Amino acid sequence: MNPDLFKTTSLEKFKCCDHITRILAAAFDAVEPGVAVAHHMKREGNTLLVNNYSYLLNRYQRIILIGAGKAGESMAHAATEILGERLTQGIIIVKDGYKSANMGQFPTTLEILEASHPLPDKRGITATRKIISLLDKTNSDDLVICLISGGGSALLTQPFIGISLDDLRILTNYLLDCGATINEINTLRKHIDQVKGGQLALLASPAQLITLILSDVIANPLDSIASGPTVPDPSTFSLAIQILDKYHLMDKIPISISNHLLLGEKGEINETPKPNDLIFHRVQNILVGSNEQAIQAALIQASKEGFNTKLLTTSLIGEAQEAGKWLGSITSEVASIGQPICRPACLVAGGETTVTIHGNGLGGRNQEMALAAVRQIAGLQDIILITLATDGGDGPTDAAGAVVTCETLARAEALGLDPDDFLSRNDSYHFFAPLGDLVNTGPTYTNVNDLAFIFAF
Repeated sequence: MNPDLFKTTSLEKFKCCDHITRILAAAFDAVEPGVAVAHHMKREGNTLLVNNYSYLLNRYQRIILIGAGKAGESMAHAATEILGERLTQGIIIVKDGYKSANMGQFPTTLEILEASHPLPDKRGITATRKIISLLDKTNSDDLVICLISGGGSALLTQPFIGISLDDLRILTNYLLDCGATINEINTLRKHIDQVKGGQLALLASPAQLITLILSDVIANPLDSIASGPTVPDPSTFSLAIQILDKYHLMDKIPISISNHLLLGEKGEINETPKPNDLIFHRVQNILVGSNEQAIQAALIQASKEGFNTKLLTTSLIGEAQEAGKWLGSITSEVASIGQPICRPACLVAGGETTVTIHGNGLGGRNQEMALAAVRQIAGLQDIILITLATDGGDGPTDAAGAVVTCETLARAEALGLDPDDFLSRNDSYHFFAPLGDLVNTGPTYTNVNDLAFIFAF
């Protein structure tokens, strides 16, 4: 990735700006989806090698490529180069804006279709129906290769009969606004959708199925990434209802969804496929990229650039504002007492926080984290905090994240901007935009959670 994409008004003032942007670029380059696919899947003549498994391609009548997620196009490009003339047909669903102008590089038998994220739309349902139709024709002589990455839950969607798109969007909005975790949100999605929670594997059966997965979920639980369409589902209808009760949503969501879940809890609707289901005997699920890989690459590059390095966590969760205060506290300790490491320092955290909506502002979890740290970082010399989403889109904004320095508070106050006021309205975007301190990378075509960097010079 081009390091210049990470430069902001604040960063450009620092003499170490180029060092920092090279470190950020190294993190993103390490989880470039095409490289990740090619690392785990190779072809030697008539043999397809996927990790420790070998597949003789002449045993299969058709080879079908399907998938969904923000990294879908990059993953598909690598897969089509590997499969070459053996690819029969394919459909990949990507987020709006994540379909590049390079379609001439793909075979005419492969379709790249765009749909909405994080709220599903009709295009996603239409594209998913095309995938289902493709799988309806498969048999035991076919090989299906599935490419899954973050965002797949919204893009690959086919609600059960009786549940409308509007119903699905209402539920999704409630879950996003209440601060539910991605695992909780995806448990609900699995039980109201026909392709999630292992059910895409059911549709592909009896074909041989290989799924390559780029993780955007903390700790990389394969059943939760994009709602685990080809992975056994340990969750249940009862658990889905418990999550709704936890957030007091059972009486608020559309009745079509609550009735469906209650029928499932009674056993009147089939559960999602479980680990002992025979369909998974012909399924290989492989993790090809994760947040941890991005962090390790950043730390290695930081060491080359002359920084002392420290991994803080790969499991940063909870409310974004609280996580921001925690990052601010660590930044203060590094600046004042040289703990947990001394200058020049680069500390990295990864994960994915949540935002409980209280106001009507614009922002995302990374911008909110950064905003929550502004007061603690004020006046700390030669300090930078950078928070950003690896997919290039933080929440419903065009920014990946934001930058905070010792001067941020003073510069904001000079413009009449009060960070506490903007925090109360969840309006972090409009706090950082006038300062020129939003990080705008555009679509990165990858997605492995969020990253936070603390630099002390």
